[in-house]
Amino acid sequence: MKDGRRLAIAIAVAALLWFYMFSPWTKGLTNFWLTMSGAAVVLTLLALAFLPERSFKIERPLLQLAGGIALAFALWGIFWIGDKASAWLFDFARPEVDSIYSMKSGLPVPAIAALLLLVIGPAEEFFWRGYVQRTFAGLFAGRKYPADLAFLATALIYALVHIWSLNFMLIMAALVAGCVWGFIYRLCPKALPALVLSHALWDALVFVLLPI
Repeated sequence: MKDGRRLAIAIAVAALLWFYMFSPWTKGLTNFWLTMSGAAVVLTLLALAFLPERSFKIERPLLQLAGGIALAFALWGIFWIGDKASAWLFDFARPEVDSIYSMKSGLPVPAIAALLLLVIGPAEEFFWRGYVQRTFAGLFAGRKYPADLAFLATALIYALVHIWSLNFMLIMAALVAGCVWGFIYRLCPKALPALVLSHALWDALVFVLLPI
């Protein structure tokens, strides 16, 4: 149960941090990008403190590099198609996407890109897949399909912490991306370095380098 309590604390901290960053009552009280970077550091430290094993090995680094880059661009393509489809289906879709891009202020664009690439993206993936999904799989051991349950629980929680934004498109983006990264981690936990790279690069692509 110790792992369960630690996981509950870590998820609660993430939920509180995302509430502070995205809720209409607290949004804008501090610089979003600096707060997001601080939250990323906090979650990384929690994951490192709570993980039973802190040694990490990158297997087949060239394959991890190529896979991470390919997945980032594939996800960008999925979201490009999804943006066009959602704009055709829903009147509210494009305004909600535009409201997400309106957050691209408060720091110079190169600084935002650097934070997404080097801090925010890697930290989020390490926390949600490398710690949360991994820990859920251990907690569900003994049940049927523990890895599948861990994947579903993590993807759902990852999407729900974005609910404070009251932005349907952002929540769905988190759900889709979380499902993609989580499913790959469910199939191959050793691919975590590629997922970390893909999350970081995708963040920078979709928000700064190649906005949709």
